[in-house]
Amino acid sequence: MRFLFRPPATEAAELLGLPWDRPLEEWDDSLLLEVPQRGISRHVVRFVAAGGHVYALKEIAERLARHEYGLLARFEEEGLPAVSVLGICVDRPLDQQAILVTRYLEYSMSYRWLFSRPPGDHSAEQLLDTMVVLLVRLHLAGVFWGDCSLSNTLFRLDAGTLAAYLVDAETVERYPSLTPGQRRHDVDLARERVGAELLDLRYGGLLPEGIDPVEVADSLPPRYESLWEEVTREETFSPNEQQYRVAERLRRLNELGFDVGEVEIVTSPEGARLRVETRVSEPGHNRRELFRLTGLEVQERQAQRLLNDVRAYRAHLEQRTGEPVPEPTAAHRWLADVYQTVMAAIPPELAGRLAPAEIFHEVLTHRWLLSERAGRDVGTAEAARSYAQNVLPRTPPEVTTPSVIAERATGR
Repeated sequence: MRFLFRPPATEAAELLGLPWDRPLEEWDDSLLLEVPQRGISRHVVRFVAAGGHVYALKEIAERLARHEYGLLARFEEEGLPAVSVLGICVDRPLDQQAILVTRYLEYSMSYRWLFSRPPGDHSAEQLLDTMVVLLVRLHLAGVFWGDCSLSNTLFRLDAGTLAAYLVDAETVERYPSLTPGQRRHDVDLARERVGAELLDLRYGGLLPEGIDPVEVADSLPPRYESLWEEVTREETFSPNEQQYRVAERLRRLNELGFDVGEVEIVTSPEGARLRVETRVSEPGHNRRELFRLTGLEVQERQAQRLLNDVRAYRAHLEQRTGEPVPEPTAAHRWLADVYQTVMAAIPPELAGRLAPAEIFHEVLTHRWLLSERAGRDVGTAEAARSYAQNVLPRTPPEVTTPSVIAERATGR
């Protein structure tokens, strides 16, 4: 057998003691981890935990495994929203298929899990819009998915909204750029697959009443075209409009969740033409700023919410002391006095049900609701205690992220 793993080598070394010479279906249950919120797969997929991390192992033909391994590695380097690949095992005995190893996307959920929760949490339209953002981002990067579907997408909460990630790249092809025909074909394939998946949910009794699978699936192409036009169109305007029109366009792209690369303005007697290069990686301005100030690694909308709270706390400190407070100082105080106070209020038995940054976002929302009822600001500490007692326990225990489940099982 041969193993091909990406750095860090220490992470891969912890997996080498597994029985790679045997089919995944025959692996002992004691080696495996049950992941309730997983999706369905046409391949044999098993989950294992090692060194505090969780990995997904998928048996697949070697050609496809190598293809997917290479693509996912490049996607990670470019910051595209996809699962992170660790390695592959090939040349297994008795002509067994290869095994592709990816890192489990913590706090992620499949569409089937999302629909199995009480109605009203997340609509079919919300999932579709989130998946369309992912598809547009991939198309901007010259990625033809070929099998865009709800099953091949994982979803994570991001400050009350959803973020989507590609989880299966078997059919993906990469080009310098996609033609309109390639994009249309990919969108048509997505429409067919999403329609079939929603019909399957309806037959299984998981689709909320009032949702027409065909109608929802047919809305995917116009949703895609609207977003594609929004992020790629060129604009023409008069010179005296230049300043506010450029600022307006950049703000709109940021609102849609896209970062901006190069901005090109070409002037002529007829007016100015604006072309904006839309970055294909996950948006990261707020994430980078929060990490610089606090060391916290979170998603973009979560980072935006946390940064707003850092700024509010800085203003509070300045008002209390009557003196300017440097931003790094305020962020350091906020981390110790506010963020860590919220995290400390979460009982150990509820840890892992939501990502820490998502919990903080929900605590801020809960604080606002409590303050409205009380007619005063109840404060973050009181809101965190109330949230831990009355709100977080309603999150199903099955949604606990697998790494926390594995940690508890080993008694660490």
